[in-house]
Amino acid sequence: MAKNPLAKIKKKDGSAALEKRSAAGGGSSVFRRLLGRFLRFFKKLVIFFFVSTFTVAVIYKYVPVFITPLMVINCVKQVIGDEEVRLSKDWVPIEDISPNMVRAAIASEDAKFLSHNGFDYAAIRDAAIHNMKGGRTLGASTISQQTAKNVFLWPSRSWVRKGLEVYFTFLIELVWGKERIMEVYLNVAETGHGIYGVEMASQIYFKKPAKKMSKWEAARLIAIFPNPLKFSVVNPSKRTLRKQEIVMKRMNSVGQIPFLK
Repeated sequence: MAKNPLAKIKKKDGSAALEKRSAAGGGSSVFRRLLGRFLRFFKKLVIFFFVSTFTVAVIYKYVPVFITPLMVINCVKQVIGDEEVRLSKDWVPIEDISPNMVRAAIASEDAKFLSHNGFDYAAIRDAAIHNMKGGRTLGASTISQQTAKNVFLWPSRSWVRKGLEVYFTFLIELVWGKERIMEVYLNVAETGHGIYGVEMASQIYFKKPAKKMSKWEAARLIAIFPNPLKFSVVNPSKRTLRKQEIVMKRMNSVGQIPFLK
């Protein structure tokens, strides 16, 4: 009996279609496996990030912050620029910092420091409205935000860094509390070229420990924030002197600070 040639063709076509479906299915299976591996890795990475950052925050609640990303970056820049590496700092507990310095910081940088949860939402709204109109960019960072940035992050204006700043601000508000945030802020803030913290700044500029800083001296030092490389304590500009006067007036309006003895 003669074989039907059409049946052979249909059989071949069916086999080819089956092979194509198998190949497609195999490719899809490989993709799913790779995606699954990536998602598992990403999940572990996220867990590691939150656990590690929380652990570091707990450690820094009790241990002095001796080094920050900004200090490292500035030292690297000095090495690359063939400059003398300068890193002058001296950690002191908040009990050894003049109450005048704490009041000056609140009066100048963050009037609602004691009452907010890390963010001054009214100031953020006002700054956003102002910046939309153009002109000089207005900031709204609280002391908590500045501390989070100084301790954990790098100096930049990227959205990634701002997002991380929000996270770390919530974290230190939760773990540290206001007294520790202020203590760290005043010990790691950049206060001159290669100078960090108010203790070293007071020793260099006023020839005395930070504990003995007067109202006038505290206001002068905070007046160069947040750009101590542009403005000077020793040779103050008109802008610095004007800000110093404003800070001294505002210091009188700072209420009781619970953690000051």
